[in-house]
Amino acid sequence: MSFLSKIFHSSSYAPSAPSLPESYDQRGQTYSTTSYPSNYSHQQQQQSYYGQGTSGGGGGGGGGGGYSYGHSGFPPGTSPDVIRSFEMVDRDRSGFIDENELQQALSSGYQRFHIKTVRLLMFLFKNPHDSLRLGPKEFAALWSCLGQWRGIYERYDRDRSGKIDLLELRDALYGIGLATPSSVLQVLISKYDDGSGRKIELNFDSFVECGVILKGLTEKFKEKDKGYTGTASFDYDEFMSMVIPFLVSHD
Repeated sequence: MSFLSKIFHSSSYAPSAPSLPESYDQRGQTYSTTSYPSNYSHQQQQQSYYGQGTSGGGGGGGGGGGYSYGHSGFPPGTSPDVIRSFEMVDRDRSGFIDENELQQALSSGYQRFHIKTVRLLMFLFKNPHDSLRLGPKEFAALWSCLGQWRGIYERYDRDRSGKIDLLELRDALYGIGLATPSSVLQVLISKYDDGSGRKIELNFDSFVECGVILKGLTEKFKEKDKGYTGTASFDYDEFMSMVIPFLVSHD
């Protein structure tokens, strides 16, 4: 098992909702994060149209058991393996990595990330000073987020097939507070239909893509739906500004 796989399977990344910077600032300067408690099946949360509402809780840290590596730019406690994965692809030693280098860092053997998912992650975690590259801080946050998505993926892959089907996807999304309507799920999962007639199942890469888009757009919608009723009013400019970044960031 590669060190990437070991980190994804580490107990440091217990299943919990990813701390994802969903709230996109159009100036590209700031993001806000929302995390959900890891014991979401037992802890009471705000009930609303969306199922389990947002509630403060443990959204995993940088992992690695509290190591301090001393590499400039990485948060204290970042795992040496995470730092090493960054350094391996930062061949020009610039302290930043582009989308191709990020893809190399995240992809390993059985688990390869498609470039469109990498671009989506670049958009969500981008450096406010350089939107085309990630620095150590952004990379560490992204890695921690993926570790948490991995925990969710493994928790809801109940048949241990290594993939997530429609029902497992529904349960996984609900588990992190996204009570996604079946009609939306059908549209979403149909995107991954290869035309073979076989049951549609998602690998980890596709699961992350679905999850971060749904979670990000839901959080943007909630900003307008203050009463959590499932309805909101937008003008055309607001709607397009909310949706387009998630569509074009990974074309």
